[in-house]
Amino acid sequence: MIFDIVVVGPLGVNCFILGCEETKVGVVVDPGAEVERILDRMKALGLTIRTVINTHGHFDHVGANKQLLEATGAKLMIHREDVPFLGRAADVASMYGLATENSPQPDELLEDGRAVAFGNYSLKVLHTPGHTPGGCCLYLASEGKLISGDTLFAESVGRTDFPGSSHEALMESIRTKLLTLPDETQVFPGHGPATTIGRERRYNPYLNG
Repeated sequence: MIFDIVVVGPLGVNCFILGCEETKVGVVVDPGAEVERILDRMKALGLTIRTVINTHGHFDHVGANKQLLEATGAKLMIHREDVPFLGRAADVASMYGLATENSPQPDELLEDGRAVAFGNYSLKVLHTPGHTPGGCCLYLASEGKLISGDTLFAESVGRTDFPGSSHEALMESIRTKLLTLPDETQVFPGHGPATTIGRERRYNPYLNG
């Protein structure tokens, strides 16, 4: 499987480009900014992108949605609870002194347990509310990989001091949806370095306090 990461935008969002080597069909997860870099990487990998997924609706993860959808004709997917974020991304970014575009509305909705196929591969949607009400992680069981959005980081967890956030919900999501995965599962967060479920189980201070 093709599994590529492009770090984009001033907040260093990990944008994931996934693809099937046989069919050359791919998915882009969290195109937060710098659409030209994302498109260049897609072309270098020889992928046709059919789906764009947002793990959650915060502006730094959705800022290049509009341009990427226009360039590829892909469908957009996000959880129902985070749809309201899409139309106010520009306003929220401006509060931080940054500029971005509002996102179009989704074509389909992510739901807990749903499978999103691309070529010969499939992502399992894990609804993990807490950082946002509709936050989701994406599990590639066949590859032992988890895209954790802003739910779980290397030795940290997602912020819960935003409107609609809940620390209690976040911790419950991590305990019931993520820590049940095998220890060797590789975790790729929305920002920063990769880790594993086993490493976080042992060393994450938020999970061992």
